[in-house]
Amino acid sequence: MQSTIKFKGTGVALVTPFDKYHEIDYTAFRRILEHNANNGVDYFVVNGTTGESATTNRDEKRALLDFILANNTKKLPIMFGTGGYDTRDIISRIQNLDWDGVSALLSVSPYYNRPSQKGIIAHYKAIADTCPVPVVLYNVPKRTGQNLTAETTLELSEHPNIIGMKEASGDFNQIIEIMTYKSEDFQMISGDDMFTVPMISLGCSGVISVLANAFPAEMSTMVRLALEGNFKEACKYLFKLDKINPLMYEESSPVGVKETLALMGLCENYVRLPLVPGSESLRKKIREYLRQ
Repeated sequence: MQSTIKFKGTGVALVTPFDKYHEIDYTAFRRILEHNANNGVDYFVVNGTTGESATTNRDEKRALLDFILANNTKKLPIMFGTGGYDTRDIISRIQNLDWDGVSALLSVSPYYNRPSQKGIIAHYKAIADTCPVPVVLYNVPKRTGQNLTAETTLELSEHPNIIGMKEASGDFNQIIEIMTYKSEDFQMISGDDMFTVPMISLGCSGVISVLANAFPAEMSTMVRLALEGNFKEACKYLFKLDKINPLMYEESSPVGVKETLALMGLCENYVRLPLVPGSESLRKKIREYLRQ
């Protein structure tokens, strides 16, 4: 029987702020946590793609988690990202992490070595068998080069420790198929800010959002209205945010959202190589949006 833990509403895919030496800026991180917690976000997601997990080491990942646990003033649920292309390494990291205070694991589909669907199923089952907290799948083919098919997702959804999926394929035929045949307990969470409202109309439970870092009140209100069935009002927020959403990815994520946060005075725009800070052209576009 699956866990009763529910991730409903808006989860923020937290950035990891850096200082000019490219070390973690915890003062800025506290500002971002407070900015989100005080403006309606329902849960935190740490150590995901937006948090530059590809370039933070194990000690930093643990330190980020510890900092959130110590500064989670509203006691929001925490989803912790642990994924990759080496199943044994992920299991080792799971076994060596203190999961106290963490509500779920978010694990991206294996990338680079491009396993078959059978391999993806075996990978996730091994993780779910090991993990002491519920597991949320993450399907993002644009980054991994591999899609979790509806058939694969539905098979994995039967595992008692796999409670949901962050879905960012953009394939609505696939999403509809999963929503048609999944169990009531299995949660589908939007992994694309702009697809959130239509996905909620199909029965999805909310979003894990990049934009919420900078616009938590707007994202949270949009999601709440959609969950209430008020899609007309929700779309008003969607259409406003649609003007800035492409800028978040124009020079790769999280470059765009960090430029936005810098212009808002919440953190600096530093990212770790091979990412580089946004161009002056991107900064100008974002500044114009914020002025409007």
